[in-house]
Amino acid sequence: MSQSIGTRRQLYALSIPAVAFTVLLIAFPFGYTVWLSLHEVSLGSPPRFAAAGNYVAMLRDDEFWNGLWITFELYLLSLALQLVLGTWIALLLHRAKRMSGLVRTLMISPFVLPPVVVGMMWLVILDPAIGAANWLLQQGGLPRSDWLASPVWVIPTIALIDTWQWTPYVALIVLGGLQGLPPSVYEAAQIDGASRARIFRRITLPLLLPTLVTAAILRSVDLLRFFDIIYITTQGGPGNASNTLNIYGFRKGFEFFEIGYASALMITLSTIVLGAVLVLTQARKRVTW
Repeated sequence: MSQSIGTRRQLYALSIPAVAFTVLLIAFPFGYTVWLSLHEVSLGSPPRFAAAGNYVAMLRDDEFWNGLWITFELYLLSLALQLVLGTWIALLLHRAKRMSGLVRTLMISPFVLPPVVVGMMWLVILDPAIGAANWLLQQGGLPRSDWLASPVWVIPTIALIDTWQWTPYVALIVLGGLQGLPPSVYEAAQIDGASRARIFRRITLPLLLPTLVTAAILRSVDLLRFFDIIYITTQGGPGNASNTLNIYGFRKGFEFFEIGYASALMITLSTIVLGAVLVLTQARKRVTW
């Protein structure tokens, strides 16, 4: 009995550094942000307790609702594109027999590139005057586009940039799920004469649902707090056409120095991210069952 108590004490003692690191890295910054969101904090003046004043002002702020709409628009469009294209690429790689290792290695390169490199590269490609994208449109007899400079096309364009970078990541996740599916089910379906489309619709897709939801969870965390590519390419423009909640919070905090209000925006965004993850996690449990 005394030996087990001593072992537990040793385990507790060994876990203290990890717990302390977690508290310092996550709990303290989050708690401090909550505290800031309940105060009016401006540069050069002491904090003043405002209770829920920042949150009330946020609900009356048209820019907040605009940023919330843009955040969800970009999230849903990017997530749908990445799941569909990622699944399609994974199916192609799963059937490919030649040079599959080389192709998988090359697929890693887009999502390991630094965001600054990706943003600057696409700024050059999509430049309305000298960019390769408009040149290709002209070669095909299509009209030129303003891309990132157009209020209509800026969100689809940013979604396409993010899809280019992160679809291979989703494809690799789905490919891992495909390789784990039981081959006996497919052999039975082929013996019964089922077509490829029917096999995919009735067997592959239902068995892949837990993997697809996992990929959606991982991408949701990143997409809802999307910042780097937008800031590098448009900084929320043109006008406020790509001013997501993350960009709006950054501008409020570091351009207008409204730290309390910016903190309230970030707490709201964190709550949205947590809510999306919880919903998708529950969905994954249901499709797994």
